[in-house]
Amino acid sequence: MNSARLCLPGSRASTIALLAPLLVALGGCGSIEVALGLRTRLDKLPVTAASAALSPGPALAPGRSATLVITATTSDDKSYVTVGPGKGKVLFDSFTFDAQAVTVSAKGVVSLPADPRASEGSLPHVRVSVVGHPNVVADLDVPIRYDVPYAVSFGGRSGMDGLNGSDGLAGTAGTMGSIDPNGPSPGGNGTNGGSGGDGRDGDNGGPGPAVAVSVALKATDRPLLEVRVAAEGKQQFFLVDPNGGSLSVSSNGGRGGSGGRGGSGGMGGSAGSGAPAGSSGLNGSSGVNGHDGFGGAAGTIVASVDPAAAPYIDRLHLSTASGDRRAGRSPDVRIEPVPALW
Repeated sequence: MNSARLCLPGSRASTIALLAPLLVALGGCGSIEVALGLRTRLDKLPVTAASAALSPGPALAPGRSATLVITATTSDDKSYVTVGPGKGKVLFDSFTFDAQAVTVSAKGVVSLPADPRASEGSLPHVRVSVVGHPNVVADLDVPIRYDVPYAVSFGGRSGMDGLNGSDGLAGTAGTMGSIDPNGPSPGGNGTNGGSGGDGRDGDNGGPGPAVAVSVALKATDRPLLEVRVAAEGKQQFFLVDPNGGSLSVSSNGGRGGSGGRGGSGGMGGSAGSGAPAGSSGLNGSSGVNGHDGFGGAAGTIVASVDPAAAPYIDRLHLSTASGDRRAGRSPDVRIEPVPALW
């Protein structure tokens, strides 16, 4: 019953209590919500048609995602819309998906691969079939767009935080004496508390990597920039429409680790009672905090831009900084021949 509460608004708590045996038997949030009328499945409804759209849409950029909004129409002219951006009640398990050049999750999320080479020149397509109604389908083409801001960030290793110092041990209490006027004896002195240990210094952050950027102009009806970004033995590819699109590349040093906290000094032992009373021990001194590690050095960026792509060089944003957020060396931008990147 506790798990059922996670699926439903708080105002439904009394309903859950009443339907607890049924909810346990059904299992799963979707079935529980259908049982309470909060959600709908289409397999038992007289569905005659379906349509699909993307939100946001209608186009997708490489590496981006959007959610399907599916509307089903029944023979009595009622419309049923999917949950999520559609703001309806129909669960996505009312559908199956057949996709080309894109992937579709069980929750209706449509994703285009980040590498533009995987989809370039194609028209991604999704076919939606309604469960229980094999003859009812909806077809959706997904145009590809490249006029979006892309960003890729590289960073050095963060330094490990320093260990905290150990707290000092408390002093022991003094032994008790006697205050009997016929046989007085002095109380013992409390011992001093132990000193706290010093915190360890944080490690320094690692340097940002060396990044190589190559930019070529793609020969198409409209100008598109082919971009390859290489660092740490890996490559990433981008296709950028300079009419609205851009690419930001950064290489930053890693953050320095925080210094460990110094341990607290132990409390001095209490004085023993007696005639006269003993003295209390002194509190131990606290340990010294460790020093923060230094941020790693800024990385380097070398960009080779083909002369044909040079008019669009302002769509390329390059930056480097240290782990302490100090600006690094200005990226080295070279106008030189760059062949087609794929």
